[in-house]
Amino acid sequence: MNDFQTIADRVEIEALRGEFTDAAMMRDRTRLASLFTPDGALRMPNIPIELVGREEIRTGGERLQNQWDFFVQTTHPGTILLDGDTATGRAYIQELARTLDGRQGLNYAVYHDRYQRTLEGWKLTERVYEVRYLDTSPLAGTAPHTTQDPTTTPADTTTPPADTTATPTTPAPTPLAPAASFTDPAPAEQLNRAAAALRTGGFTVEILDDAASARIRIKALVPEGASVLTGASETLRLSGIDEDINAGGQYDAIRPRILTIDRATGADEIRKLAAVPDFVINSVAAVTETGSLVLASGSGSQLPANAGGAAHAVWIIGAQKVVPDLSTALRRVQEHALPLENARAQAAYGMPSAVNRLLILNAEPRPGRGTVLLLREAIGY
Repeated sequence: MNDFQTIADRVEIEALRGEFTDAAMMRDRTRLASLFTPDGALRMPNIPIELVGREEIRTGGERLQNQWDFFVQTTHPGTILLDGDTATGRAYIQELARTLDGRQGLNYAVYHDRYQRTLEGWKLTERVYEVRYLDTSPLAGTAPHTTQDPTTTPADTTTPPADTTATPTTPAPTPLAPAASFTDPAPAEQLNRAAAALRTGGFTVEILDDAASARIRIKALVPEGASVLTGASETLRLSGIDEDINAGGQYDAIRPRILTIDRATGADEIRKLAAVPDFVINSVAAVTETGSLVLASGSGSQLPANAGGAAHAVWIIGAQKVVPDLSTALRRVQEHALPLENARAQAAYGMPSAVNRLLILNAEPRPGRGTVLLLREAIGY
């Protein structure tokens, strides 16, 4: 490759990085997604979020930006290492942000990039966001709110209005109320919105009064003799469903069998038993009004069955786990569920818990496989 081509490639990649920052600042998620290859990935493990493909990058970004009160990103040039039709690089970021629920901060981060030359020019194949410094102290400044389209020409401001004391014709937007407590049961309308969104995604959904009703319903849903894996769930334990499945004698209960196997010599057997039961019965850390189920795990051993390995899945979910969107769901995992599970793990096993694996179910592609029993009462955490 000659020097002129090298210079041209570096200039185009730098322009690509600048276009990304501009699209993020202008909240143009369609343009931002177009900067990736069709199978490109945007990964933000600190949040944590992983978006693969242009459509996920677009819709996932829209969900994030809908939470912003304001967001400012400044990107500084970093390295670019060319290798024929591919390249790697880094860019350095400073961000100021505040969300509508009051979270705010200043951070410095790094983008770790991979690029690909395409017929449309250079595109991102992967962008990994790594936070290096975070300050969540209250921000002293404010952001002016306006209904003006930022792409239009500003109005002439050289002449002051005739009456500067008049009430503005367009009042400033009213800030949204803070998110509800992660322990409060969701009201009926919120449960109904979540149920409707889940049904649109292919899940079967039943709204039940309480855990006792779910306990009865499980007996009708799971045929006697079926192989059943139960998740390590406080909801199942407190409701009595865990005991019904694992000690009742009506089912081929997987968890008691796993507990009899030596983990050092029988790891493969355990893995296979847990991955493909007839049924998996579990709860989740959060369910969103937009129709996503979020499960968190330290080891990940129970996630394959939930993701699709089990022929059938049933999730029992207390009303306090319903949240508006995926961003709030991930907050609930980190800020509420993890501390409680960590305390339980310390007491039970003498070791802390961690969110090492996250499973997000946005739809159920196999009709009749996934059933959500959404409760009107709070149970579990």
